[in-house]
Amino acid sequence: MNSYDDIINLPRPISKRPPMSMNQRAAQFAPFSALIGYSEKIADVSKILDSKIELTEERMAEINRKIQMIQEKLDSKPTVTITYFVSTRSKETGFYQRNSTKVKKIDSFQQQLLLDDNTYVSFADIIDITGSCFE
Repeated sequence: MNSYDDIINLPRPISKRPPMSMNQRAAQFAPFSALIGYSEKIADVSKILDSKIELTEERMAEINRKIQMIQEKLDSKPTVTITYFVSTRSKETGFYQRNSTKVKKIDSFQQQLLLDDNTYVSFADIIDITGSCFE
């Protein structure tokens, strides 16, 4: 006698639940991030860090002139491309980021630009500003 003789001829059980679609079945096995924020941390660590570039007086004057031009055209929310330094926790190193966006506000007291994505950029961190509003 075989160990499965008592169940070998039984009918197949019918589920009480409706069958799942292929997409629903595939979603059960979809990859997920077990550690929330881990991939972002890895991306941050893998960025090449630089030290901040010291600008010449002429370059700083040119950037200040462009900020004044943006201030004059602020009502039209000019689109500019800004390259600026983003410091890390050590404040001595960081990376340069280029952002093409509209300028919402210029805070002369805090010496900052408020960009359309609600990012504040310090005047001292800007190394380049370009855009059609300067032509």
